[in-house]
Amino acid sequence: MPKTEDYLALEGAINQAFQASLTPFEAFRLLQSGHERFLNHLTHRRSRGNLLADAATGQYPYAAVLGCIDSRVPVEEVFDAAFGDMFVARVAGNTVSSDILGSLEYACKYAGAKLILVLGHTKCGAVQGAWSKLEDGHITELLLHIEPAVRAVQSVRGAEPTDDNLKACVEANVSHTVKQIREKSTILSGMEAAGEIAVIGGMYDVSTGRVEFVVQPSWAAETETA
Repeated sequence: MPKTEDYLALEGAINQAFQASLTPFEAFRLLQSGHERFLNHLTHRRSRGNLLADAATGQYPYAAVLGCIDSRVPVEEVFDAAFGDMFVARVAGNTVSSDILGSLEYACKYAGAKLILVLGHTKCGAVQGAWSKLEDGHITELLLHIEPAVRAVQSVRGAEPTDDNLKACVEANVSHTVKQIREKSTILSGMEAAGEIAVIGGMYDVSTGRVEFVVQPSWAAETETA
C-alpha cells in the first residue's frame, strides 16, 4: 500500500500534491487502512500543532462521508482520520437533500475529494422511525427520504420490526442514498463516470465497530490483495 505508507509518513495535514496524486481506488485503500487501525486499536497520531498550522493554509481531504447524526458513530474515529483528512456531512438517516448534494459537489469538484462514502449504521433510530411511520414536527419530512427503503424491505420481508429486518432496511437506505446521489447530481455522476471519484456505501455495526462496505465499485475487491 504505497499511498498508505506515504500517508503514515505525514507529519501534518494532507497537502495538495498528496491529494492530487490519489485515485479513487487509492482513496478507498486509505479509508480501509484507517478503519483497520481503528479495529486494531491503533492510531496514526500527528502533531496537533502541525495539523492546525497546515489547516490554516488550506484543506485537501481525500474523502467525503455522508453519515448519520448518531452519537455512536464518530466518523473520523472510525477511519482514524485527522484534521484535513475528510469532509463529513451528518444528517439523521444519512439521507440526501439539495444542501447535502451541494456540499458533496463542493467537496469533490472544488476541494478535490476522491471518494464519497454513504455510511449507515445498525440500530438507526431514523430508520426505525420511518419503519414505524413516526410523524412529529420536521421529523415527518425527514423520514420521507427513508420510505423507499422501508417499502422495498417490507414488500419482501413483511412489516415486523425485527433486528434483521431493520438492518436490511438500513442497508437498503444506504443503497438508495447512493442511487440518489448519482441520479440527482449531474456533477457527481459525471465525475464518477470519468473515473475522477467513486461513490460507495458502508454499514457500521454499533456493537462491533466494524464497517462493511455494501456498495462499492468493481475494483474495490482488488484492495483485498493489493
